Amino acid sequence: MGMKSRPHDITNLPARYQDFFNEITVFIPYNRVFADPIRTYAYGVDASLYRINPRLVVKVRTIAEVSAILKNAGKLAVPVTFRAAGTSLSGQALSDSVLLVLAGGWSNYHVGQAGNTISLEPGIIGAEANAYLKPFARKIGPDPASINYAMIGGMAANNASGMCCGTADNSYKTVESMKLVFADGSLLDTADISSREQWAAAHPALMNSIAAIRDEINADEELRAMITHKYKIKNTTGYSLNAFVDYQDPFDIISHLMIGSEGTLGFIAEITYQTVVDHAHKASALMIFPDMDSACRAVMRLTRPLVAAAELIDRVSLTSVEDKPGMPAYLKTLDAGATALLVEIRTEERAALLRQIEEVKGLLADITTVFPIEFTDIKAEYEKLWKIRAGVFPAVGGIREIGTSVIIEDVAFPKEKLAEAVLALRECMNKHGYESGIIYGHALDGNVHFVFTQAFNTQAEYDRYQLFLEEVCAMVVNQYDGSLKAEHGTGRNMAPFVELEWGKKAYSFMQRLKQAFDPAKLINPEVIITDNPNLFMENLKPMPKTHEVIDKCIECGYCELNCPSHNLTSTPRQRIAVQREIARLEKSGEDPVRLQRFIEDYAYFGDETCATDGLCETTCPVGINTGTFTKAKRSVRVTPQAKKIAKFLAANFAGITTMAKLGLGGVHLAHSVLGTCGMTGLASGIRTLSGNRIPQWNKWLPRGGAAPVASGRNRESRLKAVYFPSCLTRMMGPAKEDPDQRQLSAVMLSLLDKAGYQVIYPAAMDKLCCGMPFESKGYFEAADQLSRELEAALLACSNNGEYPVLCDTSPCVYRMKRVMDKRLTIFDTVDFIHDKLLPKLELVKSPETVAIHVTCSATKMGLADKFRTIAQACAAKVIVPEKVRCCGFAGDKGFEVPELNESALEHLKEALPADCKCGYSNSRTCEIGLANTAGLSYQSIAYLVDQCAR
Repeated sequence: MGMKSRPHDITNLPARYQDFFNEITVFIPYNRVFADPIRTYAYGVDASLYRINPRLVVKVRTIAEVSAILKNAGKLAVPVTFRAAGTSLSGQALSDSVLLVLAGGWSNYHVGQAGNTISLEPGIIGAEANAYLKPFARKIGPDPASINYAMIGGMAANNASGMCCGTADNSYKTVESMKLVFADGSLLDTADISSREQWAAAHPALMNSIAAIRDEINADEELRAMITHKYKIKNTTGYSLNAFVDYQDPFDIISHLMIGSEGTLGFIAEITYQTVVDHAHKASALMIFPDMDSACRAVMRLTRPLVAAAELIDRVSLTSVEDKPGMPAYLKTLDAGATALLVEIRTEERAALLRQIEEVKGLLADITTVFPIEFTDIKAEYEKLWKIRAGVFPAVGGIREIGTSVIIEDVAFPKEKLAEAVLALRECMNKHGYESGIIYGHALDGNVHFVFTQAFNTQAEYDRYQLFLEEVCAMVVNQYDGSLKAEHGTGRNMAPFVELEWGKKAYSFMQRLKQAFDPAKLINPEVIITDNPNLFMENLKPMPKTHEVIDKCIECGYCELNCPSHNLTSTPRQRIAVQREIARLEKSGEDPVRLQRFIEDYAYFGDETCATDGLCETTCPVGINTGTFTKAKRSVRVTPQAKKIAKFLAANFAGITTMAKLGLGGVHLAHSVLGTCGMTGLASGIRTLSGNRIPQWNKWLPRGGAAPVASGRNRESRLKAVYFPSCLTRMMGPAKEDPDQRQLSAVMLSLLDKAGYQVIYPAAMDKLCCGMPFESKGYFEAADQLSRELEAALLACSNNGEYPVLCDTSPCVYRMKRVMDKRLTIFDTVDFIHDKLLPKLELVKSPETVAIHVTCSATKMGLADKFRTIAQACAAKVIVPEKVRCCGFAGDKGFEVPELNESALEHLKEALPADCKCGYSNSRTCEIGLANTAGLSYQSIAYLVDQCAR
């Protein structure tokens, strides 16, 4: 029984949850509500050290859906938790009840006032918001390290800050207005007067509570002074009580209370930010001090706006990255106590940049450094320095002992106490056996992170961690008057310690706030406010050894935005989490029924719908390619008989290509005779009768290919290139509705001829293949056999690598580059056109608007910019759909599992303007899927270049 057929099994749920399910599925489609064990387990993971499984997962897409769900939750007393990207580090995105996940949708935005404001729905990634503002030289204030992966909803709800925004430009300081949904399902737009009036009239008790708390806090001089003092440094512990000190208007107070409330007071459906300047000039210096005390004293002399950032990096941190590629050699020579300070200056004018550099040097002139302080304003050089800082946390995750968790804690100290406090923190870590832990962070704000690895295999390990955390909390609060959470949010992690930091009186106001906004305690319960003193020690996630490819995963979720199946079934993080649970159950033997169900359901959830594109690796901090893991799992399942068949097919590959051409030719003929409607009906019926075993047909399926024929035009040319048309190119020609009916190989030859190249073909080309189709299915031996044969043929015809080798299909090139003799210089279509052909061709730009799709393999080979450059040289306007990454066609997956392709390209059509009539890519199967979704032809980028080349 497959996963697809049972995601809605609610029979084991308590009655109120069954009622809740039945109520919400009146307006939420079944394919966005899940109760099955594997999906609920997969969503029970975030970037924190906790794991909690929800009973139900609901993917919400509109504000109306959230409102209706909250009304039903209130009626049935069902707790709910909101979740954005799940990059949270303190356990605030988890639930043992109903998890409401932002999926699809939530991506509308509006740039206002020439870029001075931007309105954002909560599903927009932080970096996307900055991309929208880039034309205005503006950006949003918050700049967390996770900005490329975290969503705006989570960033605002956690008051995430980062390296440069400090306390001046965070969400609290830059929020202008919000659209909110409250626990009773009511809606409020704080920018709309009529909305404010209607909401206030309907909520007199809540309005009175806000006014009463405001007045009581402001009447208490001692409490008011404490609140003001505590927000001079970063602080995300508890609720934003400063809202009552900074504002009088109840709606201003509500907006600012929502910042940092972690979904416990309501849902942020839209936020409007006041933006900040994105400075044009930058310079950075990696300052090395002989010890921590010197580095901290240096920081204490630096302030904004003189410097934008000052990142503290201790010696253990530097050691963790010193062997990484591109790191400065001198890192290995530093003494044991050496500490780095990475300082950045940002200005709008270059003259100001130079003045501020000299001012910083002057301020630090009497503090001893290991090397003289030198700033660089060369982009490549300062980016190299920032890679040191960016690599610290991933390095710890990568070298940790398998089975341990990576724990990152986050505190802030008054800057005048920073040196003493950081040394005390290091002493405490060493005392409890965390000598290998690292200390780094945003020292300009007194904010440091400490990272260590921890096993929870024995009671002694639990006890050690608990004692250490309790001692750190006491030290931060009692000795240094600091913040227990500076920017990562309270979550479950620090909820038991909020009263310790704030005191009984201030904490009582926070309890009153929760009671006023959520009297039934139904939205994200136990986060920020809890009566459970042991909450931070409960539901700690297991990290069992699973497979060498994925064991280093720290479950941060940075992989998820690239995954083509993330809105269909699972993401790389979820696949790994499920595999860890399978490994745990296999080892413990505790629940064989659950284990068997996980194994069965994973077939579709994790395997069949994995495109194995490897884009997850490009954003994974520890470099995990979950596609490689999937292929490895497939190879283990390959039977001896299947291996024999694969080897036979590889040995007779010429016959396979001939049969494929004949088959495609027959289908093309049927399409021509029956027409698209008739063929669609026939093909659909046959696929249904076969139980979906017959691949799905669409009108963009090409006719059979043809062998390339060299023109011989440049026979005497000194320019020589080996051209290997991939097996896909040889098997597949144009589709019936493609505007250019030439074979791709003919187009490539035309371009090579125009550029003056003599074309050389490998011998016996019909039987050659790079092995990619076999590798993706797990037939590694057959794949390698074919690769070796192709490698030998290419070496022979390229004069042992003297001539460049051109292959016209990007996934094939990606494999060839990985596995073949390094004497061969292998080019993808895009690479070859950009580097070799464009300088030799005269291009006449087309007035057309065209779309391009950079395949996942081209992305991994770093060809995106070259692809865009080629297209812009050929067409008046080039569209690159921002939300389309991998197309999910994945070789033949688009035929076998078409829903993967459909889900991956969900946002393609909406991104294409009406005047866009054709698209271009560099993989034939990807082009089929793109064309079918977009409703317009996609062909190789070579077609566009050849049309424009003279």
